[in-house]
Amino acid sequence: MNVLLLRPVPGNERFGLGPFFRIEPLGMEYIAAALEARGHRVTLADLRFSRSLGSQIRAARPSLVGIAAMHALETDEVVALARRVRALSPDVPIVIGGHTAAAYPEPFLVPEVSAVVLDDGERALPRVCDALDRGAPLTAVAGLALPDGDGGVLRTAGETATLALDEVPLPARHHVAPWRRQYACLAHRPAWLVETARGCPFRCSFCSIWQLHARAVRERSIDSVCRDFASVGAHVFVADDLFWHHPPRSLELAHELRRRRVHKQWILVQSRTDLVARHPELLEAWRPLAREFDIFFGLEAATDEGLSGLMKDATVDETVRGVDVARQLKYGVTGNFVIDPAWGEADFERLWAFVERHQLFQAGFTILTPLPGTAYFEEMRRKLRARRWSHFDMHHLLWEPALGPRRFFELYCETWRRSVLNLKGRKGLLQWMREVDLRNALFLIQALRRTQKLMDADHYLAEHDLAPPAEAGVAGLSPSDAIADAGTLLRLARR
Repeated sequence: MNVLLLRPVPGNERFGLGPFFRIEPLGMEYIAAALEARGHRVTLADLRFSRSLGSQIRAARPSLVGIAAMHALETDEVVALARRVRALSPDVPIVIGGHTAAAYPEPFLVPEVSAVVLDDGERALPRVCDALDRGAPLTAVAGLALPDGDGGVLRTAGETATLALDEVPLPARHHVAPWRRQYACLAHRPAWLVETARGCPFRCSFCSIWQLHARAVRERSIDSVCRDFASVGAHVFVADDLFWHHPPRSLELAHELRRRRVHKQWILVQSRTDLVARHPELLEAWRPLAREFDIFFGLEAATDEGLSGLMKDATVDETVRGVDVARQLKYGVTGNFVIDPAWGEADFERLWAFVERHQLFQAGFTILTPLPGTAYFEEMRRKLRARRWSHFDMHHLLWEPALGPRRFFELYCETWRRSVLNLKGRKGLLQWMREVDLRNALFLIQALRRTQKLMDADHYLAEHDLAPPAEAGVAGLSPSDAIADAGTLLRLARR
């Protein structure tokens, strides 16, 4: 069977660190590998960089189209893409998968979409192909959500056994080779994405990862991970939601990578400060594996009260100890704080003081956002006043802030002005350029130029667009409403 896998063009580069993170569609590369192992012919098109959709469909002549939906902010673009595919190929089944689709499938079950994948895509897509080959209905395929015919959602029977990650071959990275140079993390390009484990056991209220995976963590074998690391290039972003979660396995993996003489120019991992504070031996074992090694911490809050409110299950003292351990062992430290719309001016001032005291100038700052698929989303559902899913990018307000929009954004922008991204502040463009490969200079300049909007409240206020209080609730967030407002999206994209 001919299968066309599509990575849509997201609209998330107007604010935040989106310009610094253009990563390869690793999930689709794993799905492609699983499909090819079953004898299917796969075309993977990253529409951010590839030829047009029409030319992809004409060349692939697909019997099935799969579309990735990785984050809630992409919902509008994903549904629009499904409609474009349906217009070009009226009879081809269209299946949507990815993190946000599995966590909250309802917005994707429009008439043009045949099914939404709730299971691991590496298992579900081959089964969809098998069913289509047999002429069987998709209701016979486990792990899908389909329209029930009455405006609701039908979930097909799920699997009792969890997919072992090693059941799937290593990702079929050759599909994205034409655009490899476009994939970047921070100032590092080209970048490769590697996954060693999937899931997280913690319970942060704003995060949908643990809720989708039921707080479970699955690990790839040491040999599989080592072969994957050895196969990729010099700049590696490890996609694990919680790196170093399993200390004995993490030590074994570090030792085996060293034994196989795997060494990189740069590695970025995501972890927790409390874990790092308890296990400095893990950082000692991993540090020799790269010339530069950065850790992204979910810092989240500057007070114990704030951490408790986010169900972080950690303390500020652990944050400080973890950052100190990382710095002592010559790791770069970055991370993110969550800004609550309920904050007053004193809350912003406490955050500024904490950042200054601990020199956390490489941190980012996102607005507290109830992501679909979380209990927090259901809790806040009646309060949400966003008009379109693209505003779930963690840089838009989804309800009225306590300080009012103008003052909130003034203080929010002041928070960003205190970061390293402010070219008029601590680190100017010339210093940035001295630390980057000249081949990446143009990319870095363009990314930094876009991030300067983080310091300008007027850019946020121009997009601040909440529905009236009487219209609060997620019901207004229908893809059809967003598509009808395509003119607004095009104007925003040109900024």
